[in-house]
Amino acid sequence: MTFSIVATDGVDVGVAVASKFVAVGAFVPHAEASVGAVATQCYANPSLGRIILSAMKGGSIAEEAVRRALAPDPDREQRQIGAVDIRGNAYAFTGRACPEYAGHVVGSGYAAQGNILAGPEVVEAMAKAFEAQRGELLDKLLAALEAGEKAGGDRRGKQSAALVVLRPRGGYLGLTDVYVDIRVDDHPEPVAELRRIFRIWELTLLQRDDPTDVVSKKDVAGEVQEALRRLGFYRKEPTGVWDEETEAAFREWAGFENFENKIRDDDKIWGSVYRYLLERGRQVHR
Repeated sequence: MTFSIVATDGVDVGVAVASKFVAVGAFVPHAEASVGAVATQCYANPSLGRIILSAMKGGSIAEEAVRRALAPDPDREQRQIGAVDIRGNAYAFTGRACPEYAGHVVGSGYAAQGNILAGPEVVEAMAKAFEAQRGELLDKLLAALEAGEKAGGDRRGKQSAALVVLRPRGGYLGLTDVYVDIRVDDHPEPVAELRRIFRIWELTLLQRDDPTDVVSKKDVAGEVQEALRRLGFYRKEPTGVWDEETEAAFREWAGFENFENKIRDDDKIWGSVYRYLLERGRQVHR
């Protein structure tokens, strides 16, 4: 009762999924950095995800790993699985007993699959969007999920969505492999909400800003001081001069917002952080 896509670019591995099912992110996505990604759905047996990843870690390509995992499963014709290994080998299985419309599209480095869909156009749209979207793997996965929903998605409606992308040492401060891991467990517009939460994740945690999208502290000192004053971090009237007190207030605010990994050691501010600060300041009326 789900549509999903698993993919890799040879470095990142990930899964994006949406469904008229509560907390779909708890059951469908499985991934391991430098190994691969799996989606287990349609009368899902989540334990198959771990089995398939273990087989791929042991050297099996995606198809072999899925076939071996399903072989002893008496309910395999009710299962739907998409899998991709880190080498880009992708495979999908749609059991004959999966509720209509059920099907999949497999391409280079990805597999899109779904059941109880509006029609085959859902997975076809996902595949086209994935192949057309530029950027990182996460951008391609989100684009595919949005395209699937636009094409009709789960014909029963909407409820939850999730996005998982792993990158070796790509997580917070380089301490984990979790590049992106967000879920919407129950929402009337889960894919749109997933995109909204991703923007916050990206601003707070990802270091992929456009290197040209920066502003000079001396050029925006007055605006920053006013925003910080409204937010309670700068405690005097703006001077328009970026001094030690302004720097301290800015860093205090950045820590409050969990932007410590977005603090630069030069005389610049990331444009994304600057715009967010001004927006937050405008929301406070004094």
